[in-house]
Amino acid sequence: MQNTQRSFRKKVERLTGESLFVVAVIIVGLLLSIFAGQLGTLLFYVVVFITLWAKRWDWKYFGFTKPNWPKTIIKALLFTIIIFILNDFFLQPLIELFFGRIDLTKVSGIEGDLVNYIIYIFLGWALGGFCEEIIYRGYVLKRMAIVLGDTNKAWLLSAVMASIVFGFAHSWQGHSGIIVTAVIALLFGLIFTINKNNLAVLVLTHGFYNMIEITLVYMGKARMITEWVHEFI
Repeated sequence: MQNTQRSFRKKVERLTGESLFVVAVIIVGLLLSIFAGQLGTLLFYVVVFITLWAKRWDWKYFGFTKPNWPKTIIKALLFTIIIFILNDFFLQPLIELFFGRIDLTKVSGIEGDLVNYIIYIFLGWALGGFCEEIIYRGYVLKRMAIVLGDTNKAWLLSAVMASIVFGFAHSWQGHSGIIVTAVIALLFGLIFTINKNNLAVLVLTHGFYNMIEITLVYMGKARMITEWVHEFI
């Protein structure tokens, strides 16, 4: 019985490592994200979980290695500040001029509600910071880069492709939301190409960024910077 289980696990491991399988999952995940909302993300959750099981919970496969925590935290804070400034002061105001306001109605219940705020902070770290980084950087970006040859160009191209998939996974935010999240994902991807074996820095950056944005929504200030910038455009 044990040998049968090991044999099955080995077959699953080989299947999930096949280039054709990886490409097929990413294409189907993208199409589901475009036409069926969160089903694309759900597919990635399932595939990543199965892959982790088949790899005997080898987190290095997705880019997790033991980091230098003080340096990683400092890096993440710096990346968070840079991305926040680029997005909130430049990218989002400009994109909204052409494609309309980002639709944040799904998170509007956070405003002024402490319980919802705490729940969303937790989700922002658990689902946004941790899970989305494993899926879109640790799996989609990294596996595609390896499929394309594991060169610097392959990593850059994969960062672009992963950002597109990530953008459509946030289609509930409307056209502007898709574009803005895709560009933010591209910035995350570029960070990962420099820190290929330190996915933790992306998890922290994503988590810190989510905390800032969720806090602004809670305070009723989600559009404060965008509207301020629009006054000068």
